[in-house]
Amino acid sequence: MLYFLATLSQASPVFNVFRYLTFRTGGAVLTAVFLSFVIGPGLIRWLKVRQGKGQPIRAEGPQRHIIEKQGTPTMGGLLILVSLVLSTLLWADLTNAYVWAVMMVTLAFGFLGFADDYLKVSKRSADGISGRKKLLFQFLVAGVAAAWLMRLQMEPLTGAVAVPFFKEVLIQLGWFFVAFGAFVIVGSSNTVNLTDGLDGLAIVPVMIAAATFLLIAYLVGNVRFADYLQLHYVAGTGELAVLLGALIGAGLGFLWYNAPPAMVFMGDTGSLALGGVLGAVAVATKHEIVLAIVGGLFVMEGLSVMIQVVSYKMTGKRVFRMAPIHHHFEQLGWREPTIVIRFWIIAVILSLIGLSTLKLR
Repeated sequence: MLYFLATLSQASPVFNVFRYLTFRTGGAVLTAVFLSFVIGPGLIRWLKVRQGKGQPIRAEGPQRHIIEKQGTPTMGGLLILVSLVLSTLLWADLTNAYVWAVMMVTLAFGFLGFADDYLKVSKRSADGISGRKKLLFQFLVAGVAAAWLMRLQMEPLTGAVAVPFFKEVLIQLGWFFVAFGAFVIVGSSNTVNLTDGLDGLAIVPVMIAAATFLLIAYLVGNVRFADYLQLHYVAGTGELAVLLGALIGAGLGFLWYNAPPAMVFMGDTGSLALGGVLGAVAVATKHEIVLAIVGGLFVMEGLSVMIQVVSYKMTGKRVFRMAPIHHHFEQLGWREPTIVIRFWIIAVILSLIGLSTLKLR
């Protein structure tokens, strides 16, 4: 919205600052943080009143969670989404189709997560919408988004997957790219959801991944930087830096309330939406494979669940004491802050490895 003030630069040079992507990205970060601090206390009080006993805790989970986390309200993802969306609408170029495509995934997945959380709270059960129905909805939304993003891209990038560390290698998938892109978006959404099990565990790695893709979006959306780094130039994706800046700001604001001991959980409302954002941005910037590196922590969490399920069904034995893997370390006796901080460190390392793909070609 404020981007249109740049049209007044002929009347006054001061408005020219709104043309700069870096300025608007910084503005989005600060605005999202501010909104989080303004909205947060009232929203948390409202959630406590409406939910009463808070988020239902799974009986098969770590027993200490039943004692320590009982009564904590969920749906804190609403705080993230409101701050993210309002900041993006305020600072982004709203004529940019990439912004709207990613926003569609964000809101649709956020709605799905909200409905799931609402059912859990209203029924006082850890079971919400069935997994099959959630996946069907996610793939429908992600498929539409992947097709939309595919049509926005120019040849030879249309329907192609870029391979990191190689300058010109593109794997042409044609219309099969829609299925691939949908898988990336849905996979990202659900692995972030699985990671959200301890106070602060998911939100910080999400912010780290968002910061990494903020830089990637800025570089691949700038023809000069893309040419210098020998990246595939994707016109228009630079504007996604504003949206990712808003995500980082909203995440920082949420972390203020989610720091141990958490005053509120993000719930599926936040985790499904945030994972969807990362997946959609990766598809838009042609860095889907890099997302698997940068978001390696989320991949690890998702794989731990898959390995546990397959192993138990085939052999009757469990590979981990409990899945996702952060609960395995809890069962080994690691304290929650130790697990969370060490996982943050892993996320930083993976982010640096992902960034290295921009130059090592």
